[in-house]
Amino acid sequence: MGRETPSRTPGLNTVNLTSVVHVNVNCSDFDRSLAFYRVLGFELLTMVPTTNTAEVAAAVGMPPYRVKGGLLKLAGESMLIDLLEWQDPTSDEPPYGHLYHLGLARIALRTADLDADMAELRAAGVEFLSEPATVEWEGQPPTRFVCFRDPDGTVLELVE
Repeated sequence: MGRETPSRTPGLNTVNLTSVVHVNVNCSDFDRSLAFYRVLGFELLTMVPTTNTAEVAAAVGMPPYRVKGGLLKLAGESMLIDLLEWQDPTSDEPPYGHLYHLGLARIALRTADLDADMAELRAAGVEFLSEPATVEWEGQPPTRFVCFRDPDGTVLELVE
């Protein structure tokens, strides 16, 4: 009898992932959203090309496009936010009406001081979905969190 191996989906092998590179957040006004994400502590690392090759467009499942956007980074973190305002093609549909839809739902950000950050965000006009809640996991200290929306309705979460 040897060690048990983790169960796997039949027919699938484990791939060689090492980290998360970026999360794409679409917005209706890049400059407004950039100002919002800067309040959260993100800095603009680089702007993305306005257009790209047909190969790059096809790789993301789109026709040739025009976009205004940039890669944002928190100090000391490797994961980026790819903040994009699609100019052609474009859509004004909100991201989603609730968190129980399929697919990505929210981005959780760790904070060292939830109360201070909430006060700062409230002063900047951010409305929270509720007051902070506490989650308790077996064998872990209690975790406080609160959710709010960016200017286009994408849900973000502060976790302390």
